[in-house]
Amino acid sequence: MVTGRQDGGEGRPGGKDRIAVGEGEAVRPASLDRIATVPNLLSLIRILAIPVFVLLILHHGTEGGGLILLGAVVATDWIDGYIARHTAAVSNVGKLLDPVADRLALIAALAAMVARDAFPLWAALLVIVRDAVILVAGTILLVRLKARIDVRWIGKAATFGLMVGIPLIAWGNFGLFLHAAARVFGWLMFAVAIVLYYAATVVYAFDFATAARRARRLQG
Repeated sequence: MVTGRQDGGEGRPGGKDRIAVGEGEAVRPASLDRIATVPNLLSLIRILAIPVFVLLILHHGTEGGGLILLGAVVATDWIDGYIARHTAAVSNVGKLLDPVADRLALIAALAAMVARDAFPLWAALLVIVRDAVILVAGTILLVRLKARIDVRWIGKAATFGLMVGIPLIAWGNFGLFLHAAARVFGWLMFAVAIVLYYAATVVYAFDFATAARRARRLQG
C-alpha cells in the first residue's frame, strides 16, 4: 500500500521481504521496524486529535476552534516528516502510520464539514473516492504480494494543499473572520491540490504496476 518514505533498508531476517517502490528508486526490501520514535508519537497524536476537532466543527459556536485544531494537525504532518528525515528516526511503522493519519484526518474533517453544510458533497467525493481507490489497490498489493509503494512528493504536496484549502473553504462558509478572502483562497488551493491529487494517482498506478511485477518475479 502507499506508505511514508524511508531511505535505505535491509531485508527482515527470517521472513519474506516486502518490496517498496518510490521516488525513482529501485525496488528494495523494507527495513526492520522501529516503533518508539518522535515522528510516530506525533502521528499518533494527530489520530487522537481527530475526534476532538470533529466534535468542535459539528458543534455550533466552536467551528473556529475545530478548524484551528485541524490546522495544527496539518502542521504536525510536516514537522514529523522533517524530524524523521533529519534525525534518522524513519521507520516502517511510521511509513504506514503517517499516511493513515493523513487520510483519517482528511476524511473525518470532510464528513464533519459536509454535515454542517460548510463544504459541498461533490467536492468531498472527489477526495474520498480517490482515497478509496488507492486504499483498495494498496491493500491488495500488500496482502497478496507483500509489496508496497512509497508516498511521492507530489502526493504529499497535494494532501497539504487539500488540508489547507478545505478548512479555508469551511472557514469562509461558516462566516468567520475574513470569511470572503478565506473562501476564495481556499477554493484556489483546492483547485490546484485536486489536480495534483489525481496526477499523483497516475504516478501511483505506475508504481503499483512496477511493484507488483517485480514482487512476482522475486517470489517466482
